[in-house]
Amino acid sequence: MIQKFLKELSDDYENLFETEIGYDVIIYAGDESNVKEIHAHSNILCTRSKYFRTAFSNGWAIKKDGKFVFRKSNIQPHLFDIILRFIYSGNIELKNLHGPDILNLLIAVDELNIQQLISHIQAYLIKYRTELLHQNPFCILEIVYQHETFTNLRDFCLEKICEDPKILFNSDKFVNLQAPLLELFLKRNDLFMDEIEVWESLLKWCLAQLIMENDPTKWNKDDMTRIERLLHKFIPLIRFYDIGPTDFFYKVYNYKDILPQDLINDLLEFHVVPNMKPKINVPPPRKRILNLNLDSNIIQLNHIPLFASWIDRKESSYYNNKNIPYDFKLLYNSDRDGFNAESFHKNCDNKGATIWVAKIRGSTQLIGGYNPLDWNGYGFKYTTNSFLFNIKDGNDISTAKLGYVKKPDEAIYCYYNQGPHMGYFYCKHNNEWTNNDRNATCYPNIGIPSLNFRVENYEVFQIIKK
Repeated sequence: MIQKFLKELSDDYENLFETEIGYDVIIYAGDESNVKEIHAHSNILCTRSKYFRTAFSNGWAIKKDGKFVFRKSNIQPHLFDIILRFIYSGNIELKNLHGPDILNLLIAVDELNIQQLISHIQAYLIKYRTELLHQNPFCILEIVYQHETFTNLRDFCLEKICEDPKILFNSDKFVNLQAPLLELFLKRNDLFMDEIEVWESLLKWCLAQLIMENDPTKWNKDDMTRIERLLHKFIPLIRFYDIGPTDFFYKVYNYKDILPQDLINDLLEFHVVPNMKPKINVPPPRKRILNLNLDSNIIQLNHIPLFASWIDRKESSYYNNKNIPYDFKLLYNSDRDGFNAESFHKNCDNKGATIWVAKIRGSTQLIGGYNPLDWNGYGFKYTTNSFLFNIKDGNDISTAKLGYVKKPDEAIYCYYNQGPHMGYFYCKHNNEWTNNDRNATCYPNIGIPSLNFRVENYEVFQIIKK
């Protein structure tokens, strides 16, 4: 019988790294403002890393006083320490690292050719740190484009941005996107944008590259030649036949002088002549998300998978717009139905599970809660599945905080002359809401304003299992 004592082996090697007994490698990690001397053992580095094996065999390292000396100014000391601990012990912990550090660690392990960590860190980012994509999609795209080994992260980023294009296409940095990356998006069938938006985004990008204004009447012949050349390889990627006649006339035909003449003629014929078919083989329309209809003045499509994930107590990125197991049916809109408790109960009682969302007056902040029961009746109701949420910036779901009920017997309160009431947080009078200090015993403090505050509007959605 073979006994394996892997943990003891791992601990012993990590202890060797920490005590530095018999080290023969000196690594200077970090730049001039933050350099740390780290000691290691060449036999272990060669055994565990192709990079170091090559470095020692090719003489990359200088040998001084019997010790190999490396300088890695482009890898921060604390990240190099993490990498070496993994080389020695096989252990790594990522949860305490900030997002930029995880990305820099991924770049470092790619340079050092540590394949296990390249795959592991990508998987960790995809599963646990998707907020980084919303915070800085441009930066992550640039990173994955520059590193061929980041295929999993690249595919994930492309898919997520195609599901919610505004996180990139509405960004100020969109115009700085490299041409090959833009081309990747325009080739995708799952880019969730109307085709006229795709065309306008491309035009915006092109004009920014050439530092030109968006007024074709002010372009001279040289201007048109420059933009034609830049647009040339992108034109076949725009599905012009999926642009409606009105948008075509006002937003495409205006640029007829920089588009291929045969394309303009064919499109004119297509829109003017009844039942005319395209004369060329055209790609199919970009796939739309057919299973998600959202009727709301407050939330956006990217909020729905987030709410669905919370309802099922999953990680925030568990669901996406393609696999949401619920329909969200708008029951009540305070602007439409009247900002009073009577209208709320008329529309929402006896409808089962609901989620409500309110926009705080004078801000982009969204607050809300999930009631898995109903709003009819009188008094407190027991549930372990309700929650409150606070999205500090409603346009950025990475700013969301979530709090599940702590005191189930006071989770939901129902009363005919009040709107949504959870714990001791409730709609008091019309658009005036109050978050009583006692609510801290029922739900965690997630940054919802305390005491009295006002909201601009709130909506209630019925949650229907598909």
